[in-house]
Amino acid sequence: MFQSFIYRLIVMAMLDICLIKPARYDDDGYPVQWIRSIMPSNSMACVAGIVQDAIDRQLLGPEVTIRYHWLDETHSKVDPARIMRAARKAGARLLIFMVGVQSNMFPRAVDLARPFLAAGHPVCVGGFHVSGIVSMLKTMPPDLVEAQALGISFFAGEAEDGRIDQVIRDGYAGTLAPLYNFIHDQPNLAGAALPVSDKRELRRMIYGYSTADLGRGCPFECSFCTIINVQGRKSRFRTPDDLEAIVRRNVAEGISGFFLTDDNFARNRGWEGHLDRLIALRAEGIRVRLVIQVDTLAHRIPNFIDKCVAAGADQIFIGLENINADSLESTKKRQNRVEEYRDMFLAWKKHPVLITCGYIIGFPNDTKESILRDIEVIKTQMPIDFLYINYLTPLPGCEDHKKLLDAGVWMDPDMSKYDLNHRVTHHPRMSDAEWEEAFIGAHRSFYEFAHLKRIMQRMVALRIHRPKMLVHRLLGYRESVLAENVAMLESGIVRIRRRRQRRHGLPLESPFVFYPRMVLQALRGTGRMWSTFARLKWLMFQVRRAPDRLAYSDAAIGGSDAAANDALLTATRTTAHARRRAAGAVKAP
Repeated sequence: MFQSFIYRLIVMAMLDICLIKPARYDDDGYPVQWIRSIMPSNSMACVAGIVQDAIDRQLLGPEVTIRYHWLDETHSKVDPARIMRAARKAGARLLIFMVGVQSNMFPRAVDLARPFLAAGHPVCVGGFHVSGIVSMLKTMPPDLVEAQALGISFFAGEAEDGRIDQVIRDGYAGTLAPLYNFIHDQPNLAGAALPVSDKRELRRMIYGYSTADLGRGCPFECSFCTIINVQGRKSRFRTPDDLEAIVRRNVAEGISGFFLTDDNFARNRGWEGHLDRLIALRAEGIRVRLVIQVDTLAHRIPNFIDKCVAAGADQIFIGLENINADSLESTKKRQNRVEEYRDMFLAWKKHPVLITCGYIIGFPNDTKESILRDIEVIKTQMPIDFLYINYLTPLPGCEDHKKLLDAGVWMDPDMSKYDLNHRVTHHPRMSDAEWEEAFIGAHRSFYEFAHLKRIMQRMVALRIHRPKMLVHRLLGYRESVLAENVAMLESGIVRIRRRRQRRHGLPLESPFVFYPRMVLQALRGTGRMWSTFARLKWLMFQVRRAPDRLAYSDAAIGGSDAAANDALLTATRTTAHARRRAAGAVKAP
């Protein structure tokens, strides 16, 4: 009895918080995992910083020790039994946070929660899926209802400014509420707990980039976007002091690359102060590399591009979305000025940067023919290095999803497919087969080797010395879709499949079937990647040693055919847009 009392006393004096970022299931029901992955989780870094802040404040009192660790399932095995054994061995209570759970990750998050719940350990799920649904729908959909019936708790909104405190207290007491709803109570970010990077986790990434978010919220109204409904229309920002602290903390760990996860850094009213601080740090010898996301109007801001590059930005992500003005207007993305696209790209291309553009397939006016035609215009007219092609997807939490749901329109009930790389509804003008053919056809067209050589020639002619980066990114964007049927940002090096991690409800495959197929798939995928890599390296070798390499020119970078291609760009607009332009409602290019 005395030993039992001592054991209970020890248990009450320690809490282990396990932060898990789930993967998503592939079409065969296995988590999408890699030996090394690409994209770090900013949500994980932010929640880790918030939990660390609670530890520093001794949230549960000085007599209770709180520890945390995290696992990103895209490159780490999540073994619930092992996690529970470790907590039991340490004599600690266990609290599970499923962090940054997007819609496509939700089924996997629920399956990972099952063994923890069965053993009596509380589980709380947060992220865009839960937050988006709570923000837009009056009633919970079936997948959330079923999850709550299992005992899963939900956290909607952002966790800074003490919002996570009650969750930790309730988790320690074993009394988690069904829902913690902060969706309409967005915290101020200035001086908030800073994100924490885990060097061990970042070593599992291909590029070794950390993340930072300097602002949240977006003033625009794009109907396919969840950010405006989850993070709000009112933008909130960290300070330059916050940024410097993030940079110095990471640099001390040997990390100098950062992906700024702000949906649109150009709309951060403090952008100049942030960039000036980074420029000042570079003068001290602290040189960082940045990947930033901006809108198509950023080039209009005086000094913005120059200062971004001076601060270390060498990769730019732009939400191009489409080159058809009617399509953009139909989804309220009115800020995109198609007639300015080419000038916008050339403004960035005066500097040694590589440009990725998000592009959406399946707007209401699209047809298979118009999509493939528009891709040809992009290839010849616009100096884009990488095109990140997505299906128009009604993600839970966006206006499009709510409208379709209210109208009773079919949407695929399998949330694992809501990764922007699967078709999850029907199109008003294309059959399902035509839409899918247009998606893969657009990808094959943009990433055909003849066009990849053209991209390399532009890089050399513009004296943008990024050959290694260009080859590696082209490899990833091309082969992630063609070889593994995943998007570039969720891909990695050498796919891993684990037989016993199959989706709940699907049969466990025989090892005599599973392992030979797994080996064959790995060999085929790896062989294809190496073959493409060798071909890209050879193309780059040829381009960089061509005697007339610096004289190369085409319509996209200012060649003599620019006027003809401007006419092609105009031709991509629909008749309706032409009528409005003729009436003076739309400015002509």
